[in-house]
Amino acid sequence: MSIEIAGNWKKGFAFDVHTLASTYLGVDEFGHDQWENTRSDMGQLVYDLKYRSDKTAISKIVDLLDKFKGIESIDYIVPIPATKKQRSIQPVLEIANELGKRKNVTVLDQLLIKQPGVRELKNVTDIEQRRAILKKSLTLSNGYKVSGKNILLIDDLYRSGATLSAATELLYEVGKVKDVYVLTMTKTRSNR
Repeated sequence: MSIEIAGNWKKGFAFDVHTLASTYLGVDEFGHDQWENTRSDMGQLVYDLKYRSDKTAISKIVDLLDKFKGIESIDYIVPIPATKKQRSIQPVLEIANELGKRKNVTVLDQLLIKQPGVRELKNVTDIEQRRAILKKSLTLSNGYKVSGKNILLIDDLYRSGATLSAATELLYEVGKVKDVYVLTMTKTRSNR
């Protein structure tokens, strides 16, 4: 399954939805909501990589991405920078690197820079508030020449599109890129 995602980029796709179903289980002893989730194949692989540090998921994820044709004609793959830098495995970077290696496309993992100290967006549901936070949080490294180039932005999860939109705007306005394409592994079933 692939899902077209609209935004300020030229073309964008999510490989699949993240979860197929969620059942609320109640609150745990720490006061946290608990859910039982049924994930898509891609959703489970992303979950295993991100939360279980299962590096075997990387090649399986990129195997699934082989269905997207034309990646090899992109000039650069650019991963969305990680929010949680302390993770031992950075899922988006790992996926971008493996995809770049297989498609023989250079990965610019330092082109987009997430400023330190910016709060996580996971619990921010207001789209305008998310955009304002993102405008302050992302910058473009001036160490790369991307003017006139085609960029493939990679992220693990598409929720509202705010992060990808802010990155795309930055690439067009500051980087002067020709076209931005977007590929995410999964998409949430709601935009909250």
